[in-house]
Amino acid sequence: IFWSLQKHRNAGNVDATRMASSQDATVNRVVADVVCEFLEVAFHAILFMRAVYPEHVFARTKKYGVPVQMSRHPELNQYIRDVIVSSKPWIELGTVDNFCLVILDGERPVERFVFELEPLAISLDTAAEVDIEASLRAFLLKISVCDAYLKPTPKDCSFCVTLHTREDGGPVAEEEEFPWVVVEGRELVYQQPQVTPLK
Repeated sequence: IFWSLQKHRNAGNVDATRMASSQDATVNRVVADVVCEFLEVAFHAILFMRAVYPEHVFARTKKYGVPVQMSRHPELNQYIRDVIVSSKPWIELGTVDNFCLVILDGERPVERFVFELEPLAISLDTAAEVDIEASLRAFLLKISVCDAYLKPTPKDCSFCVTLHTREDGGPVAEEEEFPWVVVEGRELVYQQPQVTPLK
């Protein structure tokens, strides 16, 4: 998923600069809300499609006009929500490079779904909202058919979520209730990795 923000300022006018800064902050919040909402839906859909949890844990609903499966398990739902919400400050600042939902067989990673976030110009008009919803709908449809070209997941698999920030994307605040663990110089190692883009 590719997102971006471009900031426009008038250096010769202090009021215009303040107004632009306020508008930028509003746009950043709106975009972060949209990204967070989509990631939450996508994570649920992936966990269902890749059989990380039994089918009966999920219930069918609609999002962006697309049928999706969402977990009904309170603890799982809260965990996913905490992961997403706690990352929102980084998303607003534009310092998130990518999110990864990693499916594990024990401690061994077997699949990784990567959501890349990149800067792009976006406005808050109705046309932009329609385009964004259409893009999100297309991604959910592609996630829903990923089983067709992926191998079955191992039994009793689990998952974890990793967040990669850019070099300037250090912590913006301490989250007491849901702390992120900083891991430097270590990556999950995959045996014979294959990339399947969902574009």
